[in-house]
Amino acid sequence: MDTEMDQIYQIDVGNLLAFNPNHRFSSAPSSREELVKECVTEGTKLVQAIADTLFNFPSTESVDGPLVQLPPPTTKLPREKHLPRPKPPTKWEEFALKKGIQKRKKDKIVYDETTDKFKRRHGYDRVNDDNDIPIIEAKESDEPGEDPFAKRLDDKKKRVGKQEKNRLQNLKTAAKAGALPSHVQLAATALPISGTKTQPQKIGKDALGDVAGLAATSTASGGKFDKKLPGEKPPKKQGKHHKYLPVVPRYGVVDEEKEQTNKVLGKLLSKHSHEILNVGKAINMYNDKKEKKKSGRSDKLKPKKDITKKNPYANKADK
Repeated sequence: MDTEMDQIYQIDVGNLLAFNPNHRFSSAPSSREELVKECVTEGTKLVQAIADTLFNFPSTESVDGPLVQLPPPTTKLPREKHLPRPKPPTKWEEFALKKGIQKRKKDKIVYDETTDKFKRRHGYDRVNDDNDIPIIEAKESDEPGEDPFAKRLDDKKKRVGKQEKNRLQNLKTAAKAGALPSHVQLAATALPISGTKTQPQKIGKDALGDVAGLAATSTASGGKFDKKLPGEKPPKKQGKHHKYLPVVPRYGVVDEEKEQTNKVLGKLLSKHSHEILNVGKAINMYNDKKEKKKSGRSDKLKPKKDITKKNPYANKADK
């Protein structure tokens, strides 16, 4: 049975893959439904062939059920993406290779002689922290009148700036070689480096006009009282702002809120009020509420009082 199945199907158990090279349609499918039906039928046979092959392998029992060790796959599947290119070495890596410097693992906790404690090598509350040194010894090379603490802070800023410059230079070199790190590829256009393959996307005239229009109408007045630039065109899409009624009626003007309320009541009490108000629904709600009131039922579930619980202040009130 297995031999016949192997002759009909090509089964790769390592990839759980099966293929029928001898399959032929008896006639061309007349519709898409017929084609889908034929594919489902043939796919069911292939899945059944894979299942029959798996059950012929020796298995081991486990809590989840029998487990089977799959053989190595025989079909070589292509990669979706190319192999990662080797990253070019940085200047420090080239220098270390030239001098024979090997990278060794350092301890994270180091003894600090200043505070007589074990501290972290890097980060917050680290060893040899500049903030823990209250006195700085003067050197012969120091200029008179110069603040040593400000100089130390300035030197630190220069070191950080130099490291950032070196980092960007390494990214530039990696981008030219096509080996930019994956976590940097998405932000490559925003990096202040040159030589990257992905160029920043140019913004067209229409996009700039839309952005300028949104910025002009972002104020509470919708840009009505903003100063216009020479040659500036009105925004295409003006935002809609809700108009609120005044809290205090203006002098000589009828109360707008009262007038608006009268308009609503006038529509409800007019001859054609049945077109606005659903009279049948209102009558049903009224009758339902009346029946509930007669039967003593309520929509809200109120907690029942405990009759057995006595009031501790009842006897005192009688006395």
